[in-house]
Amino acid sequence: MATAPTSTQIDPESLVARIISELQASPEAQKLLLRTLLTEEFLNMPVRLERMETDIETIKADVGTAQNDIATLKGDSLEGRLHRKIRPLLSQRLGLRRARMMQGPFTDTSRELFGPVEEGLDSGRISDSQETRISDTDIILQAVRKEDRSQIWVAVEASNNIAQSDIERVRQSAEALGVVFGQDAIAVVAGYNIHPLDQERADGVGVAVILIEENN
Repeated sequence: MATAPTSTQIDPESLVARIISELQASPEAQKLLLRTLLTEEFLNMPVRLERMETDIETIKADVGTAQNDIATLKGDSLEGRLHRKIRPLLSQRLGLRRARMMQGPFTDTSRELFGPVEEGLDSGRISDSQETRISDTDIILQAVRKEDRSQIWVAVEASNNIAQSDIERVRQSAEALGVVFGQDAIAVVAGYNIHPLDQERADGVGVAVILIEENN
């Protein structure tokens, strides 16, 4: 009578160690084992995480763009308001009348401004940087003082939140205009807000501040 073969008990730790050794030697075997043991839902998690990260970055970029768009629209609104209101504002607050727009966001630079500025540059009375500063000034007007009817030039820098840099730029613009025309020129900053320290800086260098009400 034949004797039934006895089965050899396999040590679980040895089996696992052998499997791990084989898997380490074969990356393809690792993938097959993972697909056997894990569900498709789990296997697709890295891809989904990557997509989520991409979506988050896209949302961040869109929010940043929206903020920039809002700031741009607000800036456009300020320029539009100044274009409509700068003349009465100058009359009410600075005692100027018959203001004429010589340069602005919705106005081509007048020949009465452009010509003398070019001549001033050619003759060396103003520098290249001064000519550029005049060209970059947001609004330039010519007006008449009520008190003595003398002509005066007005340089205006517009900014939602008026800062020290706006004050310095418009001061330089007014100085350059004064050199070009040999007439008085005043500097004005206009916007929605200004910090008290910047108000003091403006007062200290003779720059007029005009605050615009956002709702008007």
